[in-house]
Amino acid sequence: MRYLDPKADLTFKRVFGEHPDLVMSLLNALLPINEGEEITDIEYLSSELVPENPLRKNSIVDVRCKDKQGRQFIVEMQMIWSPEFKQRVLFNASKAYARQIDSGEQYELLQPVYSLNLVNEVFESDLEGYYHYYQLVHAEHTKKVIEGLHLIFVELPKFTPQTYAAKKMHVLWLRYLTEISQKTHEVSQELLENPQIKKALNTLEVSAFTEDQLFEYEKFWDIISVEKTLYSSAERRGMEKGMEKGMEKGMEKGMEKGMEIGMEKGMEKGMEKGMEIGAKNQNIANARKLKQFGVSADIITQATGLSIEEIEGLG
Repeated sequence: MRYLDPKADLTFKRVFGEHPDLVMSLLNALLPINEGEEITDIEYLSSELVPENPLRKNSIVDVRCKDKQGRQFIVEMQMIWSPEFKQRVLFNASKAYARQIDSGEQYELLQPVYSLNLVNEVFESDLEGYYHYYQLVHAEHTKKVIEGLHLIFVELPKFTPQTYAAKKMHVLWLRYLTEISQKTHEVSQELLENPQIKKALNTLEVSAFTEDQLFEYEKFWDIISVEKTLYSSAERRGMEKGMEKGMEKGMEKGMEKGMEIGMEKGMEKGMEKGMEIGAKNQNIANARKLKQFGVSADIITQATGLSIEEIEGLG
């Protein structure tokens, strides 16, 4: 049996954006929901979060839905990590939270928004765990919580099933996302024995997709490969420029306060500036390359943070 990778845009939306039972199972397995408060029904919502100000760009998420209680759930698969992604997640969750009521309505009508973000890269290298849960908490008394926003980030590369065998569906869904790819020919019997995972696997069979869809699938991975290359190159250029400027600044400071202190502070400032320049250059380079691939301007703004006008002006 041949499968496609479940983390691709096409397959992820096919599995979790078209099968309510599967996205409910995923959410119940991975969200910090108390016993007795599990999701029992969902209604899909538009994945396009339209801003109040028409001049601001829209934000597209992978899957968005709500249950009968009014709780909203946003699910995203992120292949490439960037520091801005956390701000984007917070922005989208806040927007979904605020748009629940109109002006003059009671705040008591507001229901929680859960944002589940599956990330295919390690972004918290100084932390051991793969599961990161953010809430609004009191700085000193962390048990004091302002309910409303629940932001969850899962670092897929850190996941190891043997360590977390107790939560069965939690483990099975993460195994599905980390073990299955287009190179998979044999699937673990434990995955096949679970009806929901088996249904998700059947949805990934190559035979279930048209030639045009398979072309889009391959195009997605080409774009990811290009983005990773450009991002890595921009980081290196930023580091090199930062080192160069840091050396110059360090020499100047060293003449006044000592060579050792000047070099240190100059390099720090230069590194910061270089990274900033590198990030901007990276976004422009990414946008130009994605535009050459024929990717829509909406998706490019989402990936790079550039405005539609900036993208249209690129050669």
